[in-house]
Amino acid sequence: MADPVHILITGGAGQVGLELQAAAWPEGVVLHAPMRDELDLSDAASVRAAFAAARFAAVINSGAHTAVDKAETEVAAAFAANAMGPAVLADATREAGIPLIQVSTDYVFDGSKPVPYVETDPVGPLGAYGASKLAGELAVRAGNPRSVVLRTAWVLSAHRANFLKTMLRLAADRPALRVVGDQHGCPTSARDVAAALKTIALKMIADADAPTGVYHFVNAGETTWAGLAGEIFALSAATGGPSATVEAIPSSDYPTPAKRPSNSRLSTAKLIRDYGIAPRPWQAAVAEIVHELHAERTLP
Repeated sequence: MADPVHILITGGAGQVGLELQAAAWPEGVVLHAPMRDELDLSDAASVRAAFAAARFAAVINSGAHTAVDKAETEVAAAFAANAMGPAVLADATREAGIPLIQVSTDYVFDGSKPVPYVETDPVGPLGAYGASKLAGELAVRAGNPRSVVLRTAWVLSAHRANFLKTMLRLAADRPALRVVGDQHGCPTSARDVAAALKTIALKMIADADAPTGVYHFVNAGETTWAGLAGEIFALSAATGGPSATVEAIPSSDYPTPAKRPSNSRLSTAKLIRDYGIAPRPWQAAVAEIVHELHAERTLP
């Protein structure tokens, strides 16, 4: 019988982390998803202890300080989680001779490009969150040559807090909602991100020469936040759930502490080429989540 394959997942309580644990892994794969009080990524000693307790074959870092607006006033906390944590993991995985897969974000870009971003485009984060995630990318790439940085955007799921669940909650009490209509992006299922991470991790474990570097993963297609809200409400109404009319507004009418990229569209051509991962349309991904919430009778 083959020895178990141990994989460490950080950020197990987040949207992607939960989906990674729910995914169908091959027989023999053992997932470790410690909570923060069990594994503190900003503490090198805590990471060393975790690596001493189990012989990992790969690490998937889906943990992050994801409160974009709070990061503007919690800069140290954002950098501790999003930069120092990945740096410590990069050192530990390099020393162990194993691959590290780091989840990153569209916020490393300034959003000024008029077409989807490719991996080689210049970065230029607009705020502390994007800057901290970019620092994490650089730490991973510099610290472990056997690493993949997977950028994603507009992540949605039936778990935790996200735009889709917020829209349904608000629609339960309001017949009309004003939603930003001048930011463009690719709504993305956390389940699909997890599936991509699983494919990458298993390939990197099996093949020491598997491709490394920066990749993008989002569901196929594009829309605006207002367009996404409209799709969510159409799907929800069809299942008897809450719905509202949507008025598209400019970003200037909805100021936030952190400035958002006006273009969060990411090209996935490189990931398709190197790993054979072809994302499904965002509409299908969103429909799956709405139906899952309806089936669980958890629609707000």
